[in-house]
Amino acid sequence: MDTGQRAPGRPRGFDVEEALERALTVFWRQGYEGATLTDLTEAMGITRTSMYAAFGNKEELFRKAVNRYTEGPGAYVARALAEPTARAVAAGLLHGAARATTRPGCPAGCLGVQGALATGDPGRRARDVLTAWRNDAGTRVADRFRRAVAEGDLPPGTDPDRLSRYVTTLAYGISVQAASGVGRDDLLQVADTALLNWPPVTAE
Repeated sequence: MDTGQRAPGRPRGFDVEEALERALTVFWRQGYEGATLTDLTEAMGITRTSMYAAFGNKEELFRKAVNRYTEGPGAYVARALAEPTARAVAAGLLHGAARATTRPGCPAGCLGVQGALATGDPGRRARDVLTAWRNDAGTRVADRFRRAVAEGDLPPGTDPDRLSRYVTTLAYGISVQAASGVGRDDLLQVADTALLNWPPVTAE
């Protein structure tokens, strides 16, 4: 039985990180269900046996690709959450979404949206992965806004969960527009327009 482990001293024969990056691009462009094993292995430049040994099955490969996306193109979320004010957090999320989904040389849109473009049962687990991914981001944003309310950076009556849903919905909408061909400058203008309605802090 193939345990997926290499014999001691036996070279793998390919760059694992580069192969994962190529798999990420395929999932990003074609979605989970649209990315066949042939598409993936051809893009990665490896055999199916090597893919299974290095990454597990297609679902496990997809999970690794999502993690890589989070640490790479999607890292703007973590950077935005570290901003000193709630408005700066929102600006970082919206501007970051506009930039991440229009990166030169990358597929348009967001893996978290594009990757879920699956209609059949084979795509169910991928949808579950991405639903959890989006929910986690939403929870982190809500927690950050909850802290902003406690610190007086947002008005006392602000609903952090509702505000988080508003901002993340706009961010995902920006991704959909990017995938439809809307350019970066236009998307950044959309983000700026949304921020015009940011809740003002009432001076005491």
